[in-house]
Amino acid sequence: MSEATPDQNPDQQPTPPTTMDILEIMSLLPHRYPFLLIDRVVEMERRHRIVAIKNVTINEPHFQGHFPDYPIMPGVLMVEAIAQAGGALLLNEIPDRDSKLMVFTSIENARFRRPVTPGDQLRIEVTVLNWRSRAVKMGGTITVDGKLVCDATVMCQVVPRVAKKVASEATPE
Repeated sequence: MSEATPDQNPDQQPTPPTTMDILEIMSLLPHRYPFLLIDRVVEMERRHRIVAIKNVTINEPHFQGHFPDYPIMPGVLMVEAIAQAGGALLLNEIPDRDSKLMVFTSIENARFRRPVTPGDQLRIEVTVLNWRSRAVKMGGTITVDGKLVCDATVMCQVVPRVAKKVASEATPE
């Protein structure tokens, strides 16, 4: 019979991660370049709160037209970054997440306080306000250098992911 050390509990589940790198984020979210809008998770409290980072660079395609002489990150992309950070938190809790998507159902009280420009680093903080079996309401704020640039309340819902279509076999001529 083996003895357990005082710090070890055989029934205890492993502690979930509190940070994520880009590969871990990509394993949860279906978004890809140019629409993946979080680069790293620096804090996470399961089912409660997440803090993610987005590094804003001039290479992002939206800056070509928004605006060519004064590049500003579109506000809608900041709200999307809030939703993606929330999705990274929520999808961790869904066992069959490969067959599910997290989609927007509403955006409330979105406010854009300061322009976000290339070189800024967004700190995206999202807190769960209400969690039901398939829908979640979250409050999000984005700061740059400690100054509030965007805040919004978003609601998301878990829906089945549409199965990928398999290319049909070529028909003989």
